[in-house]
Amino acid sequence: MKKFMAITAPVSSRSGYGAHARDLVNSFIDLNKYDIKINDVPWGACPRNALDKNNPNDKKILDCILSSPQLEKQPDIYVDIRIPNEFEQIGKFNIGITAGVETNAVSQNWLEGCNKMDLIIVPSEHSKYGFVDSKYEQMRQLPNGQQQKVGDFQLEKPIEVLFEGANEDIYKSLDWVSLDLVDDIKEDFCFLSVGQWGNAPYGEDRKDIGTMIKIFYEAFANKKEKPALILKTNGATYSILDKEECLSKINQVKSMFPKDWTLPNVYLLHGDMTDEEMNKLYNHPKVKSFVTFTHGEGFGRPLLEATMTGLPIIAPAWSGQLDFLKPDKSLLVPGEVSEVPKSAHWENIIIPESKWFYIDKNISYKAFTLMFEENEKYQEKAKEHQLENSKLFTLNKMTDKLGEIMEKHVNNLPSQVELKLPKLKKVEEVV
Repeated sequence: MKKFMAITAPVSSRSGYGAHARDLVNSFIDLNKYDIKINDVPWGACPRNALDKNNPNDKKILDCILSSPQLEKQPDIYVDIRIPNEFEQIGKFNIGITAGVETNAVSQNWLEGCNKMDLIIVPSEHSKYGFVDSKYEQMRQLPNGQQQKVGDFQLEKPIEVLFEGANEDIYKSLDWVSLDLVDDIKEDFCFLSVGQWGNAPYGEDRKDIGTMIKIFYEAFANKKEKPALILKTNGATYSILDKEECLSKINQVKSMFPKDWTLPNVYLLHGDMTDEEMNKLYNHPKVKSFVTFTHGEGFGRPLLEATMTGLPIIAPAWSGQLDFLKPDKSLLVPGEVSEVPKSAHWENIIIPESKWFYIDKNISYKAFTLMFEENEKYQEKAKEHQLENSKLFTLNKMTDKLGEIMEKHVNNLPSQVELKLPKLKKVEEVV
């Protein structure tokens, strides 16, 4: 008899968290060990139109979604795919799945949420250590008004790492690609960067896009041969106003340079793209390298997807992407871990005590020029990366790993057994 599993997750949300939730739910379904019901919840202000009834995987999820959040009975297993301060204890065994944060520490509020659960699952070793290494002093008030330390508050529940698998049926190398958005770009060598441009001052948004653009300009300013940078980004929405804001921020970086300098071109790709379109973008013959100067990643899903197509990578040598980016097959740029700026603080999520990564600007400058000048060498390394990651970090492998985690922590738990009593005869029937 299958165990009853209830899942709370933003499965219909058009967001990174929503995409991760859909993959996880499909993995639970594919394990074929649970009777699954889903409470679909919003993810911020993101649109809730990501599920397509004509897509077989989406249809499986849609068939499990509850019309109302009420449950007829207590689930054997409850899975909460949100941020830890939203975790609830509903099942006999409770699992919290979260991306964690991109910094080196989590809040006490998040630890309290995790300690309500029986098991925590995160997508990377970096994210795991953020929970394991975060500790807070527990104090008590003495009669004389002073405080005395009585212990440390920390994570008390088991935590496992489950990577975010990429769909190997979509993210793969293609022999020939045409994409209207890129075909008309005049340069034959383009760097590509993918990520949301946060609302923070220059150098303080999490993806550090402004700094990346500035160093790209510096690396190729006034050079006879110049590559281009394709920036696939947006702010909070895909609106026209959001697009204009992104263009304005690019021009703000450009204005840091003398007007008589000849700078390379930056092309903005703004708007929603399907997985298939993103794979074409990674495979386009003009796209020669993926680059990010991110301050931190819980996992770094676009980076993994890019490696599955054989695209060379320039990325920081810190945070979640190190689980699948190898230093001998990528250009991993060093730097330093330092305090998160005040503008990025987010109550109970990115806390003032936390730190993230700042890329070494001189070395990142050299990384741009090295990738441009020796691209064939890095293309060969990227092909090796592709062969490795296409075997290790797929959705099927993710499902296998999830099955191992469930077998270790959950599947041996006893199921509720219906007690069957013998049928008794009435007193008057007894001889």
